[in-house]
Amino acid sequence: MKKYMRFLLILILPIQSINYSFKNIRQDENEKDKMNVLFIAVDDLRLQAGVYGQSQMITPTLDKLGSEGVVFSRAYCSVPVCGASRASLLSGLRPTPTRFIDYYTKKDEDAPDVPSLPMWFKNNGYTTLSLGKIYHHNNDDINSWSETPYLPVVGIGWQSYITDESKKIVESNKDPLNPRRIIGPAYESPNVEDDKYPDGLLAEKAIEDLKHFSKTGEPFFLAVGFWKPHLPFNAPKKYWDLYNEAEIQVADNPYIPENAPKAAIHQWNELRVYDGIPKEGPVSDSLAKKLIHGYYACVSYTDNQIGKVLHELDRLGLADNTIVVLWGDHGWHLGEHGLWCKHCNFDKVLNAPLIVKAPGKAKGAQTNTLVEFIDIYPTLCDLTGLKQPAHLDGKSFEPVLKDPEIKHKEVAFSRYINGESVITEEFLYTTWLKDGRFISQMLYDRKNDPAENINVAEMPEYKKVVDEMNHLLEGKNATLSKD
Repeated sequence: MKKYMRFLLILILPIQSINYSFKNIRQDENEKDKMNVLFIAVDDLRLQAGVYGQSQMITPTLDKLGSEGVVFSRAYCSVPVCGASRASLLSGLRPTPTRFIDYYTKKDEDAPDVPSLPMWFKNNGYTTLSLGKIYHHNNDDINSWSETPYLPVVGIGWQSYITDESKKIVESNKDPLNPRRIIGPAYESPNVEDDKYPDGLLAEKAIEDLKHFSKTGEPFFLAVGFWKPHLPFNAPKKYWDLYNEAEIQVADNPYIPENAPKAAIHQWNELRVYDGIPKEGPVSDSLAKKLIHGYYACVSYTDNQIGKVLHELDRLGLADNTIVVLWGDHGWHLGEHGLWCKHCNFDKVLNAPLIVKAPGKAKGAQTNTLVEFIDIYPTLCDLTGLKQPAHLDGKSFEPVLKDPEIKHKEVAFSRYINGESVITEEFLYTTWLKDGRFISQMLYDRKNDPAENINVAEMPEYKKVVDEMNHLLEGKNATLSKD
């Protein structure tokens, strides 16, 4: 009997071992079959690259990525300020009057009970990494990442001033009552290499992580958030040298739109806090050119850093199994309507860049269909074969990646503080409410007035359009109130 049992064990153990090995092989194969995600965020990037039909800025990487994927020319952020925009996108939830309001917003505080986009991927077997600026607050949603988020530190303050001239200006503006406050210039252009600023170091770290993933084969969700072109416009001199400041054109509509309500206009205090910027009133044309020059230089600097990362993705053989999503958290004004920065409800600010390159999907295509940033979360679920969580407010635009000619949505929504905006193919409407009471409104006929120079909300011939827009808002808000 003992001999018989030993004989059975001799037969069974190898079979169990083989089964265990096959199980591990199947698990490894399943892991390798998972589509990776390279999730690239760019702060304050507006639609002014060659891929968007603009010739002023030099953006070879964005243009190349657009030629390899689908460019969304009408993608809209939920809130035109970084903290709230990112929290909304990463949670997949719309903003409300009490949720995702300003740049102080934290996902952990406003939507603590729903799994974020990176958390959903982490829970489904992905290694999730945060490099640079993904959330506005680096300690927000911290458990969604497989490692501590990476933040390169360079120079003085989060502004990363490195020149002696800038340091002197910062020193001269020190406030004994608020020693942590840093007031420096709105731009600097030292003759240094890319890695002397955070975004250069960020690209190097992303490349290191890609090399690691190419060796391990583990599925990854790699989020890389570039700071520039956010103020201050600090970039290596070689990127400033790409442009001739004398040839830079200032905005051709540097005036408040006709009939625009006071609620639509702000004082662009984000820029005014910098040394050398007037505390009230407009900037001169010469200063406007300098600021635009700095913005362009920063875009080209970041474009080159993104190029390094995408080149490495190709070189390592990861591109065929990696979805690339590039987005800007909101647009930016460069003097249009006399405005700078974001913080308002005009199209230049609500409309933000989105480019998606997905294996097996359309290449070199541009779509004008309306898309909202809350649609990115469900789309990435569909592209990677993950089930969508139940809380999402957005709708997957995977079908558009197959056929860029189809229509995704009839309407998009954005809001900033008390202003709620509705965007359709032809119109952008905003109404301001306070405690449920109507304050003001504006409507732009973007088909006939794409620059939004005339508010037609009070014109009798547009009354039906205004009524339709308010009806759309009421429907959206009724849906949110049920959640």
